[in-house]
Amino acid sequence: QLQLVESGGGLVQPGGSLKLSCAGSGFALDYYAMGWFRQAPGKEREGVSCISDKGGSTYYADSVKGRFTISRDNTKNTVYLQIASLKPEDTAVYYCARHMNRDCSSPWSHYMDWGQGTRVTVSA
Repeated sequence: QLQLVESGGGLVQPGGSLKLSCAGSGFALDYYAMGWFRQAPGKEREGVSCISDKGGSTYYADSVKGRFTISRDNTKNTVYLQIASLKPEDTAVYYCARHMNRDCSSPWSHYMDWGQGTRVTVSA
């Protein structure tokens, strides 16, 4: 059974950092690009970052460039999102998702499977 499980969220002060993890099971993660999305209260879900199957290419939303870093360890079937210099507007539920393709040519669309999300709250 295919499953994506996010973890690592929590409450953090502005300027702080967290490392989110997305563990895949039931499939070989290294055949797919993987993405991170987020949904803030009252807002639509937005794409945050995408990483190609072997990690050679990464994409970021303009709002997180320079602050967030996506990575993956295919030996652990896990994708990560290091989030830093956090702002209150980064507060959201963060989701990982499996892309249909190996690359991120469509970084914010064509995702097949989603995790349940992990909540990040940035507040003093």
